[in-house]
Amino acid sequence: MSTATAAPVDRLLYKPREAAEALAISRSTVYELMAEGVLKYIKLGRTRRIRRADLEAYVESLASTSD
Repeated sequence: MSTATAAPVDRLLYKPREAAEALAISRSTVYELMAEGVLKYIKLGRTRRIRRADLEAYVESLASTSD
């Protein structure tokens, strides 16, 4: 008998808490970045989600400003 493990899901949308974990910053900092318009997000009903592409764009913007 073999035990198959599911491959990790490649997320397209992140909760602010998950985005904070991925970026190694606090959740409140993520909310501040969203409020300032620095980190783009989408609203789904009452929830906010951050697209993976927007997380990557934010990280890229950090690299270009630190040169």
